[in-house]
Amino acid sequence: QVQLVESGGGSVQAGGSLRVSCAASGFSHCMAWFRQGPAKEREGVAAICRDGMKNYADSVKGRFTIRKDSQKNTLYLDMNDLKPEDTAMYYCAAGALWNGPPSLDESAYPFWGQGTQVSVSS
Repeated sequence: QVQLVESGGGSVQAGGSLRVSCAASGFSHCMAWFRQGPAKEREGVAAICRDGMKNYADSVKGRFTIRKDSQKNTLYLDMNDLKPEDTAMYYCAAGALWNGPPSLDESAYPFWGQGTQVSVSS
């Protein structure tokens, strides 16, 4: 069992930056960030596995960076050049098996945090 607690969301103007964090209890081979915008389905944003391999959604490549501090057992998502379409509830997920590229499929992750809101105004 892995418990996840997100923090760091907030409001920012377009072009700005935010960092969201996810404190984890317990070990997970792979972790990821997902988001769900207004009237949208949840989508994978970025994922990372214990070997350091990362995977990003095309919509955030070059703008977002996922990283993990293993000593603190904390996952981060650094978001730059934010756009109004990045507005969403951001969720941390854990528990995916280490089996190839980090997955952006939500069905691969059995453990989820409660989410943190990110709002980007134009």
